Amino acid sequence: MIIETLTVGLLQENCYILGCEETLKGVIVDPGDNPRGIMQSVRTLGLEIEKIINTHAHFDHIMAVDAVRKATGATFHLHKDDLPILRDAPERVSLWLGAHIDPIADPDKYLEHGQIIAFGNQSLEVRFTPGHAPGHVVFVDHTGGHVFAGDTLFQGSIGRFDLPGADGPTLLRSIHQQLLTLPDDFDVYPGHGASTTIGYEREHNPFVGRHAVAFQ
Repeated sequence: MIIETLTVGLLQENCYILGCEETLKGVIVDPGDNPRGIMQSVRTLGLEIEKIINTHAHFDHIMAVDAVRKATGATFHLHKDDLPILRDAPERVSLWLGAHIDPIADPDKYLEHGQIIAFGNQSLEVRFTPGHAPGHVVFVDHTGGHVFAGDTLFQGSIGRFDLPGADGPTLLRSIHQQLLTLPDDFDVYPGHGASTTIGYEREHNPFVGRHAVAFQ
């Protein structure tokens, strides 16, 4: 699988461009900002983007969705429980950044737990992981050993749960049930910061690791 990481926007969000090496079909995970840079990378990689798939709809993950959707003709996919978050994005941008964005158009299709997203000869499993956001999902590449985790699990940390619609115990449960059940050697590509592995976080993460006391 082709994996290209772009860190975009004021909140340094990780957008991932994924592609099939054989067919050059691709998807984009969480286009948060800088649509021009995203599209330049798409052209450099020679990919045909079929889908935009979002882990969740916080504004730092969705501000380039409509521009990329227009440029590629790709469909936009999001879990239905995050639709209120998507629709609230302009207000949140105004409050957090003092800036204006137009409303983001509703998704073309909704993601569901257990769904398989295929592009070329590659596929991702959708796993429902609420807690940071009510409709948060992660995307698991079982063949390559990767998980695109959005804002659930980070290197040495976990996602915030002090935001509207968030819940700490739910987030911890999601990580334990849907991420830490993966093999140790799976790479974790988070929504912010450096990549890590399931095994490292299982051992060392202070919130969900082996020595954590936050979750029983």
